[in-house]
Amino acid sequence: MTLGVIVSLFGLGTMLVLLFTLAIYAVPFFVGLTVGMWAFETGAGVIGAILVGIIAGVVALFAAQLLFASVRSLALRAVIALLFAAPAAVVGYHAVLGISALLVPSEAWRHVFAAIGGLVVGVSAAAQLAAFAGFGTQPRQVTIGRPDAEFAKAAGPDQPRLPSSSAARLPAPSSGSRS
Repeated sequence: MTLGVIVSLFGLGTMLVLLFTLAIYAVPFFVGLTVGMWAFETGAGVIGAILVGIIAGVVALFAAQLLFASVRSLALRAVIALLFAAPAAVVGYHAVLGISALLVPSEAWRHVFAAIGGLVVGVSAAAQLAAFAGFGTQPRQVTIGRPDAEFAKAAGPDQPRLPSSSAARLPAPSSGSRS
């Protein structure tokens, strides 16, 4: 009896991890499914519709990631993230609602858990989009130059001059070690 409960909880946990991992693919899946159905209805056949749908889904995912990474406006990034997070939240809500029907007898509590699960899945999808797009991963480059005389001479009349070689410099590190 307890082994069955442990295996069930492990299975439910695995399904939730898959749900969080695959949440970002909800919009590309829907795009691919819609385009694939359109292609099938226009006479592409089953194999052609599947190929067109897969290509459309992949293009939708990479286009959104590229757009998210290239847009500098936080408002536009929020809109793009919301376009990915909202369908993922709906999928997460219904998935958690179905899973909670196995464990939670109260209908009200199932909807509460489903709402929390949908919110978490939506936030997870937005975070994954930002991570895939490389948001915040570019380090800032800091250039440190030495105040050499050659740099000071190279400055034009409208450019600020760097200190000359006669400026105070830090002492060279000593070769002895301090303990």
